[in-house]
Amino acid sequence: MKAVTWHGKRDVRVENVPDPTIKEPDDAIIKITSSGICGSDLHLYEVLGPFMGEGDILGHEPMGVVEETGPEVTHVKPGDRVVIPFNISCGRCHMCDMQLYAQCETTQVREQGMGAALFGYTRLYGQVPGAQAEYLRVPQAQFGPIKVPDGPPDERFVYLSDVLPTAWQAVDWADLPERGTLAVLGLGPIGQMAARIARVLGHRVIGVDLVPERLEMARRHGIEVIDADDADDVPDAVRQTTGGRGPDSVIDAVGMEAHGSPGAKFAQTVTGLLPGNSAAPLMSRVGVDRLAALTTAIETVRRGGTISVIGVYGGMTDPLPMLRMFDKGIAVRMGQAHVKKWIGDLLPLVSDDADPLGVMDLATHRLPLADAPRAYEMFQKKQDGAIKILLQPST
Repeated sequence: MKAVTWHGKRDVRVENVPDPTIKEPDDAIIKITSSGICGSDLHLYEVLGPFMGEGDILGHEPMGVVEETGPEVTHVKPGDRVVIPFNISCGRCHMCDMQLYAQCETTQVREQGMGAALFGYTRLYGQVPGAQAEYLRVPQAQFGPIKVPDGPPDERFVYLSDVLPTAWQAVDWADLPERGTLAVLGLGPIGQMAARIARVLGHRVIGVDLVPERLEMARRHGIEVIDADDADDVPDAVRQTTGGRGPDSVIDAVGMEAHGSPGAKFAQTVTGLLPGNSAAPLMSRVGVDRLAALTTAIETVRRGGTISVIGVYGGMTDPLPMLRMFDKGIAVRMGQAHVKKWIGDLLPLVSDDADPLGVMDLATHRLPLADAPRAYEMFQKKQDGAIKILLQPST
């Protein structure tokens, strides 16, 4: 089969690789019809290369059709249309019983001290072959696949794999009061959907970004926006829209590659030049995150407010302004999305023909799998108005 494989910094290729097969009784094989390129895939493209292996298959936002199942998989069958959550969870361990699916004890990558395994995401998360491919082997398929109806286009459902549950969790963890005010830092796909979800739930939303196409997309969905390039002081600009107090909650949907933070950018660049066997241990011990978005969130949120961090961070000793956080009484929640926990809330919304979350207005590019190298470059450089790119193997 064809698959998107990693070969070094900014070097992804479409190659022939062996077809996946059933290895365990709880496996399934899925024929992929759509697979997204996620903002966190760009971390592999740019920063997290030391944790990758030559030829690793990328991708963790798939949907498709069941081709084959192992004998323990009974809730889906060949021919069913399914979405696959990006984290692999068993549904029956202690953590899964608590709906903390991203911490599944069956698939935890204990040798790395990490949580549940993820598709297509480095040896830190199990080095499981990813979903930017023609076919995908799905472990723990007795629980993971989400069955969706036939008929509507993939874009109605594919974001259930990651974007929508991640955005929903970000809003839920923001702990907004009734009709509260939320600031969303970063209007990439997660930020866009978090802003729309909060607005559908009745909150006021202020989005911050510096990419014109992202700002315009947010405006189309009724989000107030602030162009970071036009604001001398982003926290002050947000506070001025809230009577000087600041929003009740802030979502950091940017993460470790924020604009600004020149020192951390230098550290990322230098670390990226080291051989993998030197860079990986260094990245595991030190701070290599650009913290501009997180420090902006700390300054922006009102006293006693909540920061919900959904952007990915990877450093271990990043400096934080603890005095400021303590003095303001800020609550902080963060972590990988527990995908299956939120599907009951989301499936009715994406199934609604009125499209309340605007899922049909997120993908800016739909490209064949063969165009993946160009798609990664376009997304990383924010070219051609790229906000969300879907790869479609059958195109």
